[in-house]
Amino acid sequence: MAKILFVVTGSDHWTLADGTAHPTGFWAEEVVAPYERFVAAGHEVVVATPGGVVPTVDRGSLAPEFNDGQENADRMAAAVAGMSELRHVLTMEDVDPADYAAVFYPGGHGPMEDLAVNADSGRLLTGALESGMPLGVVCHAPAAMLAATKDDGTNAFAGYRLTGFTNTEESQAGFADQAKWLLQDRLVEAGTDFQEGEPWAPHVVVDRNLVTGQNPASAGPLADELLKKIG
Repeated sequence: MAKILFVVTGSDHWTLADGTAHPTGFWAEEVVAPYERFVAAGHEVVVATPGGVVPTVDRGSLAPEFNDGQENADRMAAAVAGMSELRHVLTMEDVDPADYAAVFYPGGHGPMEDLAVNADSGRLLTGALESGMPLGVVCHAPAAMLAATKDDGTNAFAGYRLTGFTNTEESQAGFADQAKWLLQDRLVEAGTDFQEGEPWAPHVVVDRNLVTGQNPASAGPLADELLKKIG
């Protein structure tokens, strides 16, 4: 049995370009689908957030329209409620990645608010990447990579093939015109080799020890790839 660290956003809002706070948090499927796969494989999941705050689920991620109906929405809500790890969290700034077999970052718009500018998270990501540890990042969570700056000022993920929530998906979700910045644009500016798949379809990119997923539907398949690397 291995321990897998989930680094989850601590933000319950995302500040839009006009200054309004859009309620958000973590996206349920992006936590639940990997969690269920890791636990089924016999591993232990530990959750950490900036400041050790109890993370907030994006209520939209529990809506029937994002879960193929009410039955699955109810199951998703029950799964989130049943995860005691989400209520007993560690302080991200204090965790030692060496204590874990892998690190996983789920998304939601929350990481656009806090992890994108969190230097401690940036150092954690850089250390995990450079150590060769299996590292999974999905949907909006690659925003955290923007804070992963090396001593020479370059981004630790520059030159890596990866994916994340695309400009097309953000437009179709209705937020592209409201956002201060778009994730795909910023990742390209940081020097990454951004790989865009079909909107909303599962799309996972593996480059060395880094496994990234484009959207919520990619969270489960990403976890399967991460499990292969954990062994």
